Amino acid sequence: MNQVRRWQRILILSLLLLSVLAPIVFVSNRLKSITSVDRGEFIEELSDITYKTDDLGLTAIEQDEEGLKEPKRILQDRDFNSVVSSNSSDKSNDTVQSNEGDKTTFLSEVDGGNNHKPKEEEAVVSQKTTVSSNAEVNLSARDIQLNHKTEFRPPSGKSEKNTRVQLERATDERIKEIRDKIIQAKAYLNLALPGNNSQIVKELRVRTKELERAVGDATKDKYLPKSTPNRLKAMEIALYKVSRAFHNCPAIATKLQVMTYKTEEQARAQKKQAAYLMQLAARTTPKGLHCLSMRLTTEYFTLDHEKRQLLQQSYNDPDLYHYVVFSDNVLACSVVVNSTISSSKEPQKIVFHVVTDSLNYPAISMWFLLNPCGRASIQILNIDDMNVLPLDHAELLMKQNSSDPRIISALNHARFYLPDIFPGLNKIVLFDHDVVVQRDLSRLWSLNMTGKVVGAVETCLEGEPSYRSMDTFINFSNPWVAQKFDPKACTWAFGMNLFDLQEWRRQELTSVYQKYLDLGVKRRMWKAGGLPIGWLTFFGKTLPLEKRLNVGGLGHESGVRASDIEQAVVIHYDGIMKPWLDIGIDKYKRYWNIHVPYHHPYLQRCNIHD
Repeated sequence: MNQVRRWQRILILSLLLLSVLAPIVFVSNRLKSITSVDRGEFIEELSDITYKTDDLGLTAIEQDEEGLKEPKRILQDRDFNSVVSSNSSDKSNDTVQSNEGDKTTFLSEVDGGNNHKPKEEEAVVSQKTTVSSNAEVNLSARDIQLNHKTEFRPPSGKSEKNTRVQLERATDERIKEIRDKIIQAKAYLNLALPGNNSQIVKELRVRTKELERAVGDATKDKYLPKSTPNRLKAMEIALYKVSRAFHNCPAIATKLQVMTYKTEEQARAQKKQAAYLMQLAARTTPKGLHCLSMRLTTEYFTLDHEKRQLLQQSYNDPDLYHYVVFSDNVLACSVVVNSTISSSKEPQKIVFHVVTDSLNYPAISMWFLLNPCGRASIQILNIDDMNVLPLDHAELLMKQNSSDPRIISALNHARFYLPDIFPGLNKIVLFDHDVVVQRDLSRLWSLNMTGKVVGAVETCLEGEPSYRSMDTFINFSNPWVAQKFDPKACTWAFGMNLFDLQEWRRQELTSVYQKYLDLGVKRRMWKAGGLPIGWLTFFGKTLPLEKRLNVGGLGHESGVRASDIEQAVVIHYDGIMKPWLDIGIDKYKRYWNIHVPYHHPYLQRCNIHD
């Protein structure tokens, strides 16, 4: 019986001994199989986790002791990490370097604020940061020395600290450097390395992935992790090794040229796609505006017939100030009307005529029934119910083959029939629906037109944001066009225009427009849209207006100055970046947003917000 117990104890002790020795043997074998690159990566990742240092790589540990005037600080310099060699054959050097890299230097503060460091200690520290040369690839101390040096400076003032913080926030030099290194590494990886250099390739791939993970989507240096400098140094060493392995410079240059060509092709394709998506976004109705239009249309058809007729009464008093806007956008119409009335000194004399199509007539009518214009008067008209447009007008517009349906819409060209739409008026101001009125316009009605038909701001001065030339929109290679018009003639802009309807009727300019429209469809003599044919229809019949009466360029990246916008009477969001779209320019949107009633229940239900 005793012998059985003895064997049981021996078996138990043997199992315990085996459980202790087995992990040790397994770990030792595993460590022997790790290459220098993997060991370097492991050490570097371990140092990133262990040391959470600041930009100077110093950690201050305050020690509170009684009897001292101020706490002492022990500063641990952890910025001197060793560089691990990538040569797998020289494992002894790797071990020595990793042991030496863990050493730290302790510095203590001296009373009185003066820190004196002995030269002998500086020499020891500098020796610890030096890496011995490798047998296969010779790396000089200059190539592998650490970029960050520990410096002690007196405490800076508050203003100096704020300036330094602002500079750190604004810089992106380190990110640019990292991206350049990644591109350089990928260029080497695409090249065929001469000889057996698989270890260098592996190390370079590891360093590339490390830097890509570190930079991520960061745009400023302050967003980079603290381990980024160490990874960047490792990448520089890997690139140095690869550069020493290449000797055929012409082959490298040829390969880089091919890569450059492919990159340029990709950039051109991306630019073309971005332009297409911008145009698509400009032609698409935002979800919020569609929701608003549907809700207003539903409410409109629940009204009695008498209430629907409130905005259909005509106003033909020539002594009033008549404004007209052609639009299919509820919010855009609202901003034009609200900004004009709020900026006027005599709002009781204002009559606004909003012309739209059958699809948007109920929504726009319901909006202004819910939001009256105060003392001003408003009239909503449906262009489809008028018999002013020719029967073949829509067909002629479709033949222009424009990719943008807004340019060839009936609302866009209905402006050329103003005398027929308002037969009882003598003067009228035409607005585009992408304008904002900032000042009173009553002085326009006392302006002497001197026999001209349209008053407009000229756009023929080169260098201005709204500059346009005749030959960019009109084909002067056509003999008929070259003979009848001057390519150097001054152009002008729609957006805010004063029309003398009496002079228009006398010169029968509507028939001139129809004639040019037919010719343009047959011969392709100008670009589609209302602007080129407007220049030709009113050629020589334009009265120049003051520049600030219509400041354009807010619908594209034109660089309009803020002072010009503030002093402008009317600002125009000409271009595809309209203020109600997500692609609109943020710095210009605020001038439009102040006239939008975002507190309105319908806008809140449709998630339309500033």
